[in-house]
Amino acid sequence: MTEHSLYDDDDPHRPIRVGEASVSGEATRWGQMLTLFMRVMALFWLAQGLMQWRLMLMSQQPIFDALPTHVAVAIVFFAVLDLIAGVGLWLATPWGGVLWLLIASAQIFMTATAPGFFFGGYWLVAFDLTLIGLYFFLTFEAGRDYEAQRLRDKRRRRRTGEIEAAERLHERWRRRLRETFSRLDRL
Repeated sequence: MTEHSLYDDDDPHRPIRVGEASVSGEATRWGQMLTLFMRVMALFWLAQGLMQWRLMLMSQQPIFDALPTHVAVAIVFFAVLDLIAGVGLWLATPWGGVLWLLIASAQIFMTATAPGFFFGGYWLVAFDLTLIGLYFFLTFEAGRDYEAQRLRDKRRRRRTGEIEAAERLHERWRRRLRETFSRLDRL
């Protein structure tokens, strides 16, 4: 029996299957934790993006007139991409995780080059590095958990297939024996 899937397992463009339900209907534990982590991070990054928009929209004069150009560009950069990364994280998409990593790296770079740009300074760098490490750990464990579940399901399907094949073979032998006995009865 062929398992029907939206994506072929050999497709390099298939999405990461985080927390996907397996054949038995159980979702992976680490995948659920990664999804929860991404959703919590999404809330933080959406809030950061809204704070950057507040800086742009609530200032007395345009930010490109009041601030140095590189600071104003950074505010616009974080205002737009923080919100996009927040949406991608909330949806638990691969591009959301990648964009979040880009934004977190940009925050670390900005804090290192302009310490007063973000509230928290170097504590923010430590916080971002901790979150990045936790993200990689959860992603690694979710991948291992998914692969282990996939192997268990494959073994279960193989065993089921072997049982069905044995039953077909058994039925074929029973039929041949009946045919043989019926021929013997006719003689």
